[in-house]
Amino acid sequence: MATIPAAVPEAQASISPVGRLIGVLFSPKATFEDIVRKPTWALPLIIMVILGGLAGVFINMKMDWREYMAQQIEKSPRAANMSPEQKQQQIEAGAKFAPISTYIIAPLAPGFMLLVVALVMWGAYNLLGGANTDYRTSLAIVAHSYVPTYLSSLLFFLIVFLKPPGSLNIDNPIATNLAAFLPEDLPKWLDALGKNLDVFLLWALVLMGIGFAFTNPRKLKGGKSFTIVFGVFAAYVVLRVGLAFLMS
Repeated sequence: MATIPAAVPEAQASISPVGRLIGVLFSPKATFEDIVRKPTWALPLIIMVILGGLAGVFINMKMDWREYMAQQIEKSPRAANMSPEQKQQQIEAGAKFAPISTYIIAPLAPGFMLLVVALVMWGAYNLLGGANTDYRTSLAIVAHSYVPTYLSSLLFFLIVFLKPPGSLNIDNPIATNLAAFLPEDLPKWLDALGKNLDVFLLWALVLMGIGFAFTNPRKLKGGKSFTIVFGVFAAYVVLRVGLAFLMS
């Protein structure tokens, strides 16, 4: 009589979902090895959405949208060709639409960003590094790599709480990037470059390099994993800076 082969047990995670959020900050190698063995992404994704939603609430509590829209219109090259009535119409329309769009976009943007970054990294590591991993694993690595941005969100909430109404700089609210320490009248392309040199973003990229290295340690040994992640980031920065230069 033919014997029935024993079922291969599914890989079990040895670190809890909450433990993974803490582990990526203090013991990233062991944590990402566990994440690659048993990919999960729901909890960090949910937290990102919640933090985004709270950010939208805090922003609308402190923003003077009419003043902000007036400033943006005056900075626009079109301002010279607009009559005072046209400017006022755009200010009123923008001030009415901005709070609604903030409530909608703030919680959705972080989740969408994670999905897109995971897709890009999935393709990059499979094509350039031969990782031979799946999208679920890529999403799990990327979602956990952005855990340091939770700290920047908490810092943002503190700053918004302390700021008087109407004084929030929504374009660069916390001084964790190079642009915050440069003159305000910088060209747009240089401002875009400075904003991408952010402490928490670079921390997240380092974590991605650590995490993706475990998807295929034989092919991604040494610094190859970091070369891929920072190469993709450099391409993104060049694209963003180029667009800012063309639009300036």
